[in-house]
Amino acid sequence: MLGKKLGMSRIFDPDGNAVAVTLIECGPCYVSAVSETGGVQLGFEEVKEKSLSKAEAGHLKKSKLPLLRNLKEVKWQGSDADAPSVGDVFKADSFNEGEHVDIQGVTKGKGFSGVMKRWGFGGGRKTHGGTTPRGPGSIGAGSDPSRVWPGMKMAGRYGGANITAFNLEVVKIDPAENTIAVKGSVPGPAKSILFIRRSLKVK
Repeated sequence: MLGKKLGMSRIFDPDGNAVAVTLIECGPCYVSAVSETGGVQLGFEEVKEKSLSKAEAGHLKKSKLPLLRNLKEVKWQGSDADAPSVGDVFKADSFNEGEHVDIQGVTKGKGFSGVMKRWGFGGGRKTHGGTTPRGPGSIGAGSDPSRVWPGMKMAGRYGGANITAFNLEVVKIDPAENTIAVKGSVPGPAKSILFIRRSLKVK
């Protein structure tokens, strides 16, 4: 399913322990298309027609669905008899309390960053004549190989990456508000779009 990150909060369990959770607006997700190869296209977040291109609006109108901002195609893993059809709606109650999910999102962009922030380097000497306290140091020998190896950890753009958080427990579901509370943090800032699926690596 697709959802929107609302922010973080905390919930007290039956033993009185505070549990940090992330609140996610989970659905409603509409099935906007189904392919012959088992692909299912989900749509989320209703918008006005001016926010979409003519092709996107025409595609959704043809399926007689609301105008949706976010579309994502996923592979249907269930049986053919239970396969969804165009127009079906999935909401937060599609998940169950206590089960584990994987959540995919885009992390916060940090801009151009040095090696200490980006990779956790220790830095150079800060005293006794050190001239590069936050520099990367040597990046390779001069005679052999006389070049910089591909993949060298250097300064550059940091954040804004597609990251998946695995095995997060669904602590609470609120069908009235169409939200779920997931234990721990998830990638991305508030109001960012997330992709939620049942966990593939259950412990």
